[in-house]
Amino acid sequence: MKRSSSEAPNGHMMGYVIGKAEGLGAEWHGHVTALTVAPEYRRLSLARKMMNLLEHVSDDNYRGFFVDLYVRCANAVAIGMYEELGYSVYRRVREYYGSLGMGRSAKDEEDAFDMRKPLSRDTGRRSIRAGGREIVVSAHDVS
Repeated sequence: MKRSSSEAPNGHMMGYVIGKAEGLGAEWHGHVTALTVAPEYRRLSLARKMMNLLEHVSDDNYRGFFVDLYVRCANAVAIGMYEELGYSVYRRVREYYGSLGMGRSAKDEEDAFDMRKPLSRDTGRRSIRAGGREIVVSAHDVS
């Protein structure tokens, strides 16, 4: 697991990214576990810089084929940012975000997009595909 954070001169945490390398064979990749930037430090390209670092480590140190992440389908701002960084939707994962603990009968499941960006080792760009938004899988089908 790799973690990177950015700290302001006043000592406040500006943001962080947490990632790991996982998978086997051609599925060996970097995974973004979490990325966040404090509201007062947004629009300063911090997320881009932290993602670039995670991609660099995934590519050069771990020799992954791609970097992936999961994002709520309703989070248009984050999806737009990831697309600007070169990520594309690989598939939609039904009910990826399960119940948030609001009781047994609560139905707060929400879908996620599995977004991926190929790295230098993926010369055939097999880790991405067109039409990923229309490819739907169950949350039970992803590890």
